[in-house]
Amino acid sequence: MVEIYIDSQSRILTENRKGQCYQTSCALGKNGVVAAEAKREGDNKTPLGCWPIRGALLRPDRFNTAAHPPFNVQDIKIPWRWIRPNDGWCDDSQYPCYNRPVTLPFSGSAESLWRQDSLYDIIITLGYNDRPAFPYLGSAIFLHCRIFGRQTAGCVAVMPDFLENLLIRLQLGDSLKIF
Repeated sequence: MVEIYIDSQSRILTENRKGQCYQTSCALGKNGVVAAEAKREGDNKTPLGCWPIRGALLRPDRFNTAAHPPFNVQDIKIPWRWIRPNDGWCDDSQYPCYNRPVTLPFSGSAESLWRQDSLYDIIITLGYNDRPAFPYLGSAIFLHCRIFGRQTAGCVAVMPDFLENLLIRLQLGDSLKIF
């Protein structure tokens, strides 16, 4: 297990792995951070706590381009899959699939994972409110790519080159601590 943590005051993500330390600035929720038990759907706050790394979603048409130098997906050690154009994530508390992947179009509210910008080129799924998912406590809390100068709707975002390097270092059992 490795130590990956975020100091929410300085907005610095730090990864300590086998004596190596990697750091980068990160974006958090537009409205700051909140204790996990006070997190609510749509509040634009990042939940404080320790969230297990569940897996990764990658946009296939954005790799092997100038924006994302090629890396070998066989080097990824956590569960992952390619994002498809009809992939979404349910953010509708009225549905049993709340805070789960869904196929679009979807009858309830869901966020598209296939975005025109680069925010979701790499998504690291975090174990926030997922086993089980409780309605209204927040959904789609990811670690994803950052566009410099923009905050998030509650996720953690870092620059793509850092996220690519982190992705190939992640292992099952790793978690992200936000304090």
